[in-house]
Amino acid sequence: MQLTELKHACEQFYGLSQPAFGLTPDTGFYVDLPSQKEAFDTLMFALSSGEGFVKISGEVGTGKTLLCRRLLNSLAAMRVPTAYIPNPDLSQTALWRVLARELGIDDSHLSDSQVPGHVQECLLNMASAGRPLVLIIDEAQCMPQATLEALRLISNLETERQKLLQIVLFGQPELDRMLASPELRQLRQRITYSARLEPLANCEALAVYLQQRLTLAGYRGMPLFRPAALKILWQASGGIPRLINVLAAKTLLAGYGSGSHELDEAHVLRAVADTEGAMVMPSPSLLWHCLAIAGAFMLVVL
Repeated sequence: MQLTELKHACEQFYGLSQPAFGLTPDTGFYVDLPSQKEAFDTLMFALSSGEGFVKISGEVGTGKTLLCRRLLNSLAAMRVPTAYIPNPDLSQTALWRVLARELGIDDSHLSDSQVPGHVQECLLNMASAGRPLVLIIDEAQCMPQATLEALRLISNLETERQKLLQIVLFGQPELDRMLASPELRQLRQRITYSARLEPLANCEALAVYLQQRLTLAGYRGMPLFRPAALKILWQASGGIPRLINVLAAKTLLAGYGSGSHELDEAHVLRAVADTEGAMVMPSPSLLWHCLAIAGAFMLVVL
């Protein structure tokens, strides 16, 4: 059986109409976790207040891109003009040109020195029409320091009454460390609101997350994961949603392979053994047992 057929059979076995734990940032599977809700509320409040800079940070796999997509969809529904830069590893001049293209400006005939003027004129027209731009930058930790400084200069564009654009930065913790440098203190002072995405705090939060994802995928039964399985899954993933998705998808396959409609610790351990970056700490009793064996071995050697 091919892998695609195997996954489809697994989904049918558990009554799913689609994969419950995909890795693509599908907003249809958005789960309003506590830190996600806090970050989204912060974003919407800051943008409605007309503030200049907002920053959302979080470790790899905590859902920054998914939250970014949700923000883009929400702003589109409110007809708020946006510009989205997913790969900001750009020079200063390249940043201006990417922004110009996002605004629909044909920069092919413009010199580097002419582009900022055309961008400013376009932003001024949008603000005058009551539709200021929201610039959203994902993976902001990839921006060179000089480009971050250019971003601060772009944020200076304003009239006497309002900013011509608002800027939202999504980035890993490296972004926080970059902004902590003395050279970027002016940019750091412009950030009026910030939030941090955290891993799931405990097994109870994990259970809610898994059940909501399964329900969104069409599952209508009792909880699939036993408490012992939840404990190992939370421990092995560190509460990181992306790693949870990887392990949960493999656990479903392991359960399907054994014909089980309940997923226990053995199924999760098979998934952990097959996944880079996942690990399970031994229980205290097992740890002391291993230490005792090691101590006895050392005594024999001595």
